[in-house]
Amino acid sequence: MTPAPHRVPPPGHHTRRTVLRWSALGGAGVALGPLSACAGPTGAPGPGTLTLGLNRSLVSLDNKLNQFEAAVTVQRAVRQALTRIGPDLEPQLVLADRFERTEPTAWTVRLREGVCYSDGSPVTVEDVATALRMYGKVPGSFLLGLFPELPTVEATGERTFLLRTERPLPVLDRLMANIHITPAKANRPEELRSGLGSGPYRVVRANSGAGEYTLARNSRYWGRQPSVEKVQVRFVPEESSRVVALRSGELDVVDTLTPDSADQLIGLPGVTVQETVGVRMCQLFYNFRKPKGHPLADPRVRQALTYAIDGTALVDDVLTGTAEEARGVVPLALQGAVPTGTYAFDPGRARQLLQSLGADDLRIKVIWESGEFAGDTSVMEAVLDMLQDVGVRASLQQFQPGGDILKWRQGRAGDWDVIGNGYSSPTGQALTMLQGMYGGTAEKERTGDAFMGYVIPRIERQLSATATEVDDAERDRRLATVQRAVWETWPSLWAFAPKTLLARRDRVQGLALQAINSYDLTAIRLEG
Repeated sequence: MTPAPHRVPPPGHHTRRTVLRWSALGGAGVALGPLSACAGPTGAPGPGTLTLGLNRSLVSLDNKLNQFEAAVTVQRAVRQALTRIGPDLEPQLVLADRFERTEPTAWTVRLREGVCYSDGSPVTVEDVATALRMYGKVPGSFLLGLFPELPTVEATGERTFLLRTERPLPVLDRLMANIHITPAKANRPEELRSGLGSGPYRVVRANSGAGEYTLARNSRYWGRQPSVEKVQVRFVPEESSRVVALRSGELDVVDTLTPDSADQLIGLPGVTVQETVGVRMCQLFYNFRKPKGHPLADPRVRQALTYAIDGTALVDDVLTGTAEEARGVVPLALQGAVPTGTYAFDPGRARQLLQSLGADDLRIKVIWESGEFAGDTSVMEAVLDMLQDVGVRASLQQFQPGGDILKWRQGRAGDWDVIGNGYSSPTGQALTMLQGMYGGTAEKERTGDAFMGYVIPRIERQLSATATEVDDAERDRRLATVQRAVWETWPSLWAFAPKTLLARRDRVQGLALQAINSYDLTAIRLEG
């Protein structure tokens, strides 16, 4: 997908509701004062060094739990999978040079000849088998939810093996793009903060607590050597600091920009802002762990609350046109996604329905992690105001990156009602995203792997039948049906599909931002 330049809203565009004062006062979630007052990273990168400024802390170079898109860009430079999702959202071969479904429940795979780790040791079939077992033992993994079942490995030769499943899994070649391979003897059922990989870069310095890493070219890389000699990764939580550091040349690339920051950078000499339509859905998702009898356990109450949210104003005036209000339960850019409905703003109807349902004295606690999506704080503050407008007493709790929000998501910490969350489809398909979010079971809930406690057996049965259907036309039909069924459960207070904004120094060439909000570091070259 070709990145497009960011487009600024037309002049004279005014807010429609005074509640959206947040965008006028402080930008989309970022208070941007004079640039000289903002501290950025020190030390400009050298001529052969690419420096990335991430908005979220990269706590490891393993992706068992840490899958936000900018992290995956770095992780895949160190560790690789059998396949990857290409710019056209189709699977491509990486460590495998053959990946073919040869039986309804078996895929024949062959490792590419000569693939090895940065220490020169070969990638083996046992490494693949061990990687699958380790991913399967990690509780609360985003990736586990994408798999209807994890395949088993049956070795058939030194470089060949079968991936077997109990039921047909027609998209296994896409799913395996997320299983990063590392030497079996060093693999653990946890995020690996160091260790060997087969990628074009190796780790020469790591401070996972600070989210800082230095990568150097892997001289033993089995593929084409990258042009850039070194990559420095820095965690810079304040967006204003990232903007200053990019302008000064201390950072080369910054990700996940708010519209206000993009507007500051557009037109600056030596800086380019790239935009692409993404495959990420950002939701204000309900807590489905509420006991029977709780107002939020009633889908009619969940629907009634949606009428309080002025989505058009949020998109136009807070996100300033850099997002699209959801018209389905997954982004429509995904393969197999269909429109299922729209969010309607009608505060009078919200008040009336809540009163008729005996839920007119609601207290709503909204939680989220800072940096979950661009402009998150401004969106949350505006939503707080909107809920209060219909008589709902709402409160906000913001978690800092690296905190314990994962325990809250899994129901192992405090109680909450709505969570601001972003969810992507690293396979480019609607089916796997639906499986991850809405395919919860009682067993998954016991291990904390059901997405926000969403366990609705009839939905899970429909998804399972869809995921194992080998006929493409029938699978598409079932996929459309289950998406409409999910919409009728009203899983979100509001949702939107953000466009992806990234800024880079013009000395960075070859950066092709993909719809999955990632890019290939090996394609980048530095000029000047």
